Amino acid sequence: MLPSFNVLGGELQTCSSDPLTGWYRDGCCNTDRNDPGLHTVCCLVSQEFLEFARSEGNDLITPVPEHRFPGLSPGDRWCVCAQTWQDAANKGVACHVILSATHEETLQIVPLDLLKGYAVE
Repeated sequence: MLPSFNVLGGELQTCSSDPLTGWYRDGCCNTDRNDPGLHTVCCLVSQEFLEFARSEGNDLITPVPEHRFPGLSPGDRWCVCAQTWQDAANKGVACHVILSATHEETLQIVPLDLLKGYAVE
């Protein structure tokens, strides 16, 4: 498998192994053409963001063991859908992002300058 790149042009770093995140559940925000949500933004989720996502029909709080989903708490890192993060930013409730672990495909939806405004490392 070829290396994946982050939004800064470097090699994509791990987002989280606990909880284990990613489209492939490999800890990284990798993607492919089968990923309809583009799960590429490595986020440090906040309560406001989790509540926003749930209000939009994406409950990231409730565990779903059959999908290996533990349910998230504020402070967890998680690969979030790029459009969901953009929508949250538009509503003023976007959470922080880890640029080194955010896949370059995110830039199809979210401008780099906006991501940088929410960046933490």
